[in-house]
Order: sequence, then structure tokens, then C-alpha cells
Amino acid sequence: MFFTSKPDAAAALLRLSLGTMWLAHAWLKLSVFTMAGFSGFLAQQGLPTLLAWPVVAAEVSGGVLILLGWNGRWVSLALLPVLAGATLVHAANGWVFSAPNGGWEYPVFLAAMSLVHVLFGDGAWALRGRAASTPSPRLAGARA
Repeated sequence: MFFTSKPDAAAALLRLSLGTMWLAHAWLKLSVFTMAGFSGFLAQQGLPTLLAWPVVAAEVSGGVLILLGWNGRWVSLALLPVLAGATLVHAANGWVFSAPNGGWEYPVFLAAMSLVHVLFGDGAWALRGRAASTPSPRLAGARA
């Protein structure tokens, strides 16, 4: 009974996890690294320091929208460039994120999970779960 398919609950868990991750990363930049520190990090990577605030704003707003399930699929899609940038920044550091300056596996994993969210939908308990998440006929049959 426990191992029956529950796609709505699975999609909701994915959505809640992704939204929480985005908010946690924004909070890390604001409270630990500080905006000055994050801007300095971007400069060290050869990126414009003006990207600091838009990145944090995207992480906060995206995290909230994904958590709420307000067009979360589109938000996950729109945030993929942030993960692509994080992957490129950390690519030279190696695989494991615990390596000095972080590795690239975490942003790649989050990009994969974001793509799963785009494909799977917002799931249960979303503000726009039905409008933003049209299940495939196969999943709709699994719910019955």
C-alpha cells in the first residue's frame, strides 16, 4: 500500500525541496558571504559585480514562487541560467562541492531536478497546481 505511485505528492516534495534550496542559497549570500562578498566573488570570476543583486533577487523570488507552486515549472525553467552560471564558476574545482571553492556536482544536480520539476509539474498543494501542472495521461491514470 505504501509503495503505490503518488505522483502529486512526489512532485510537491520536489517543488518544496527546490524552493527551499533557492531560498537557502539566497540567505547564504545575504547573511554569510554578504552582498559585498558575493560581488567580490563575482569579480574574481571575471563576472560583472552588477549581477550580484539580480542573482539574489532571482533566488529569493524564484524560491518563493516555487514553494507556493505559482507557475513553478516556468520559474524552474527561468532559473536554469543561474545554475548554468554556478556550474561554470565551479567547474574547475572538481566534482565534490566540499572541495575548496565548491565543486560542480551540486548545481548540475539541481539543474537536473529543476528539469524534472519542469517536466513533472508542481504537484499537490500548489496555488496553481492544476493550471500550471497538466499531468500526462499516463500519470493521470496512475492517480485513479
